[in-house]
Amino acid sequence: MPRIADHPRRATAALALVLLPAVALAAMGAAGQADGPVRCEIRVAPEGTLMTLEALVHADKNVSGTYSFRVKSAGRMGGTDIEQGGAFDAAPGRPAVLGTVALSANGAAYDAALDVTVGGSNVSCTERVGGRK
Repeated sequence: MPRIADHPRRATAALALVLLPAVALAAMGAAGQADGPVRCEIRVAPEGTLMTLEALVHADKNVSGTYSFRVKSAGRMGGTDIEQGGAFDAAPGRPAVLGTVALSANGAAYDAALDVTVGGSNVSCTERVGGRK
């Protein structure tokens, strides 16, 4: 039976077939929130028996757009289902706070999602917070 290593063209083609999906996935991941003029962030800050979630947008230039910020219970504890959204303006130099949610930090877990749309382009952030440690 012929071995791939004995055929340089086959070895190159096999290597390309293995690496191509990995390179494509890396490019898709990098094109999300890190590149471009707009990046999103969900910032979590503990405050006593509460935790605060802030939906933020970072901009490299003056932008206007819309956002949707959703926080839902993850798991069996509670029935939290919060949705905020609307229009925003952001400028370079400091993040714009789009929305804030204060939640109980009693061991419940929450799933937070922020979707930002600027000029027809979308950027999304997700975060799971809380839960028993």
